[in-house]
Amino acid sequence: MALYRFRVTFEDYDDVSRDIDIKSNQTFEDLHKAIHQSTGYKSEYPSSFYVSNDQWMKGDEITYMPNQKRIDRNIPLMEKAKLSNYIDDPHQKFYYTFNFDRPFDFHVELMKIILDEDPAVTYPNVVRSVGEAPKQFGNVFNPTVVSSADEDFDFLNEMQFNPEDAEDFSEVTDADESTPKHLSGSDDEHEEEETEEDEFGFGDDDNFEEDDRRSGRSDDY
Repeated sequence: MALYRFRVTFEDYDDVSRDIDIKSNQTFEDLHKAIHQSTGYKSEYPSSFYVSNDQWMKGDEITYMPNQKRIDRNIPLMEKAKLSNYIDDPHQKFYYTFNFDRPFDFHVELMKIILDEDPAVTYPNVVRSVGEAPKQFGNVFNPTVVSSADEDFDFLNEMQFNPEDAEDFSEVTDADESTPKHLSGSDDEHEEEETEEDEFGFGDDDNFEEDDRRSGRSDDY
C-alpha cells in the first residue's frame, strides 16, 4: 500500500510543523486526528479540509462534525472521504481549518509518495515534529483585582506625594490653631456686621422716621 507524507504547518506559526505518513486508502478523518495527536489538541471540534492550489486558495471542502448549513449543501464528510480520491498533484495542497469557533488554520502539503509501507508501523505515523504547538485555547482573560491599599499607594505615587509635605501641612494647621481669637476674629462678629448693613450700605436703624419728622414729611400721600 502506498503512503502519503504530508507536511502540516500552522499558518500563523510557520516555525511549527509536523510530517505525517498515512496510507493512501485512509480518510481525512484519520489525518485530522493524527494532526491533533501531534499537537496535543482535542480533535472533536467542527473542522474542514479544502482542496487548495499553490496560493492556498480554498476549493472543494471536506468537513468534520458539520453544521446544518453544510449538511444541506451535501459537503463530503471526512470519515467517508479517502485521501487518494483528492490527490491530483505530486505536491497536492490542502487548506485546513480546525475548530470554527476558535480556529487554527493550517497548510497541508504532500511532500512525497512512498511506495511501500512498513508492516511494523501503525499509520498514520508522525515522522518529524518541529516546534511546540500553541495552546489550544490561548490565555483566558483574568483581570487582576487590586486591593484598596494598592489603589491608595498608586494614587500617592501618581501625585508624586512626598512625606515631607505632610509635615508642612501639619505646621500650617498648628499655626492656625495657635492664632489668638482677637487677631483671627470671630464668625459671630462678622455676621453681626453684615446684618447691620443692607445692600445700599445703610444700617437697619438709621432712624429714617426721625428725619421725616424734622422735615415735616408724612407718609400719607
